[in-house]
Amino acid sequence: MDDYYKILGLEKNVSPEEIKKAYRKLAQIHHPDKGGDPEQFKKINEAYQVLSDPQKRAQYDRFGKNFEQAQGGGFGGGGFSGFEDIFANFQGGGFSGFEDVFSDIFGGGGTARSRHRAGRDISVDVEITLEEAARGAEREISLYKTVKCPKCGGKGAEPGSKLKTCPTCKGKGRVEQKSSAGFFSFSQVVNCPECHGRGELAEKKCSQCGGDGRVKDKVTLKIKIPEGVDNGQIISLSGQGEAGALGTAAGDLYVNIHVLPHRLFGRRGENLYQRKEINFVQAALGDKIEADVLFGKVDLKISPGLESGTVLKLKGKGMPRLHGRGKGDMMVEVKVKTPKNISSKTKKLLEELGKELL
Repeated sequence: MDDYYKILGLEKNVSPEEIKKAYRKLAQIHHPDKGGDPEQFKKINEAYQVLSDPQKRAQYDRFGKNFEQAQGGGFGGGGFSGFEDIFANFQGGGFSGFEDVFSDIFGGGGTARSRHRAGRDISVDVEITLEEAARGAEREISLYKTVKCPKCGGKGAEPGSKLKTCPTCKGKGRVEQKSSAGFFSFSQVVNCPECHGRGELAEKKCSQCGGDGRVKDKVTLKIKIPEGVDNGQIISLSGQGEAGALGTAAGDLYVNIHVLPHRLFGRRGENLYQRKEINFVQAALGDKIEADVLFGKVDLKISPGLESGTVLKLKGKGMPRLHGRGKGDMMVEVKVKTPKNISSKTKKLLEELGKELL
């Protein structure tokens, strides 16, 4: 049985916002219209539909994937809970979570409610070095995006123009739409398509934005990247996405961090890894060598009789802990290098040493 949390790549105690972010990211990758796997996309949708609903999620956490049957739902339980859930969603305004996500994926679409409730999110990619990830960094990026119209302040009305009650919704901002599907008929309450939920219309639309409250413009932002950030992590900047229509909230900006490979170090979480070579004499007798760290070098003690492949720890010489205290460690794998070309004198000495070790 597939685990819904594993499908979305999440732990069980994640927040609703993390569930939505994970779904958005995976939906963009696996959607069939974008060349993704239809079966995997179906699984992702199923997982999100359950985990994004607090009641269904609680039942799933308790009973597992067959939670509907366990709760007496479905046709077998006599409760028709599947249909009840569907109609409850229609009456409440209609699947808003999915509308938000698909609006992000395809750049619009969905109902008037999803298009005009808030602006779209934006995603950008930023590359940094390992040293920048350790120290923290700042990047300046330029975006060409929708912003609040400077002339009307996002209201959509020409300055000095009065607002009048919308004749379509009578000022309520919502209208009822009746639909049918097979033997069923139902009504759905949606944002008014005329005033987009405001309940008011401008007598004269803004000449700069055409009444939308938004215009396209180039915006330059400075992004602060915190110490300890790892490759693949996302920084969220609230309200820095596309502006919402008619003064509604702006979307968010998601910064995807890509830490470039380092020539000396590998990384696993807060720890760094490197390999150092020593010769046979150093391994046998012990020595003190220099080991590289992120910002310089430190002494590393080689104890007598060290075996090849031994991993030594330089405590606190790794990466800073993201939003935490202290640092990880530098793990140094020591390899004993065996000489290939040796002189006759060296060969004789090694032979004598071999006799001593017998």
